[in-house]
Amino acid sequence: MDIEITIDGRRFHATLTDSAAARDLLAQLPATIDMRDHDGVEKTGRLAAPLSLDGQPEGADPDVGDVGYYAPGNDLVLYYGDQSYYPGIVVLGRLEGDAAEEIAELGGSVTAVVETRGPREGRD
Repeated sequence: MDIEITIDGRRFHATLTDSAAARDLLAQLPATIDMRDHDGVEKTGRLAAPLSLDGQPEGADPDVGDVGYYAPGNDLVLYYGDQSYYPGIVVLGRLEGDAAEEIAELGGSVTAVVETRGPREGRD
């Protein structure tokens, strides 16, 4: 399950895990999400509807480059810095390549367009 995130004309790709939460996110796409910067660690933006937490642990310790969901705020999260374990975090997937570093360079609030992405050549 691949998605494309466009911010300020830059395109980033991510691969989502196969989970109820990721499927719920895909069902909401395409979406335009206003995202705020939090403590130089992450960009977060409210989704239109909550994602399922079925099968998810109580929280997670996301890595740099993870795409996540913060359930208490109903936020999509792009992690570009070190975030420790926190209840309510669900890891949805991973950004590809150097996307986390490029997102870190985007100061302040941004608007992200998130859409599904077709299969890449060479992948089944």
